[in-house]
Amino acid sequence: MKTNRSIRARMLAGTTLALTASLVLTACGGGTASEAEPKQAEQAKNAKATPVKNPLVASFDGGLYVLDGESLKLAKTVELPGFNRVNPAGDQDHVVVSTDSGFRVYDAARQTFTDAEFKGAKPGHVVRHGGRTVLFTDGTGEVNVFDPADLAGGKRPEGRSYTSAEAHHGVAIELAGGELVTTLGTEEKRTGALALDRNNKEIARAENCPGVHGEAAAQGEVVAFGCEDGVLLYKDGEFTKVDAPGDYARTGNQAGSDASPILLGDYKTDPDAELERPTRISLIDTRTAKMKLVDLGTSYSFRSLARGPHGEALVLGTNGVLHVIDPETGEVEKKIEAVGDWTEPLDWQQPRPTLFVRDHTAYVSEPGKRQLHSFDLESGEKGASVTLPKATNELSGTVDGH
Repeated sequence: MKTNRSIRARMLAGTTLALTASLVLTACGGGTASEAEPKQAEQAKNAKATPVKNPLVASFDGGLYVLDGESLKLAKTVELPGFNRVNPAGDQDHVVVSTDSGFRVYDAARQTFTDAEFKGAKPGHVVRHGGRTVLFTDGTGEVNVFDPADLAGGKRPEGRSYTSAEAHHGVAIELAGGELVTTLGTEEKRTGALALDRNNKEIARAENCPGVHGEAAAQGEVVAFGCEDGVLLYKDGEFTKVDAPGDYARTGNQAGSDASPILLGDYKTDPDAELERPTRISLIDTRTAKMKLVDLGTSYSFRSLARGPHGEALVLGTNGVLHVIDPETGEVEKKIEAVGDWTEPLDWQQPRPTLFVRDHTAYVSEPGKRQLHSFDLESGEKGASVTLPKATNELSGTVDGH
């Protein structure tokens, strides 16, 4: 995934702006002593701010919104030029923000950036699993692993690191036993994955997963990577391939749950499409290494997949319906009218309704109306709604991984 020229231009231009009273940070983490002083003053001011409980963080073109997770009240607007991505850091306070300069850690509870930063070109996937958070920097192939509890001090946490043989758009995950499972590839071609022991010594390898993309972990620490012809599983120290029907069937985005042995994935079959809008999802049973397809009768996007607290498979359709699916049977158990009809934009960086789930609450953005909504997954009832100054893009929040 490449940042287009216009967006990159805005990010580069944004780093030259002078700090104003409302500016929380510059786009890059370094700077001169004169730049550091207002940053420290802003951090000191925010340290005294009333903490936000269970905060949400939504990106918009040029910044971030921090919201109260229950009321959805806007607590802070953060100016941050460029296209920024947001992921849970793995604790109750922080999120990881992918910027043009690398990964930066934002204390969403106290509404301030910390000094924790992992610099590098093209920051990519952020993965939380088993009390560890793993960052993959596409531009360098560097993998960084840390305990999110160590973010409490505001400094960059010490942790494990590994550098891929070649830089690529990849992803990695660390398991409870210390194995680090990470993708193989180059900038031009991605082929599979390998597993390393706690000393970064290779213990297993698979190169039969063309176009490898994305990861998810199922019950029992079974890890899946999406391929262009199925799914690659890592289970009990070995790789297993789940074949999909046909020569091309891409499952590049997945969602897993510790409460279910079945993974939820997308399912695309047209390699020549400028943008395929599939209506079928895939359910991958990690016990049998079999894939089941379910046609929802509506398309969805890569930001439409999530899992509920009991392992439910959740899919937000372009018909505005949040589908609650039994992963064992593939039956749609509940339909929650979440937003209005929408169409997935051709440019993946453009806003579209996005699903984020925390505990029993589903949060859904509706950028066409500049709104965010919350829904109770048990009752299906709408909780709060808010209208924001600008349309949001990515939607995330704090999630305790311990």
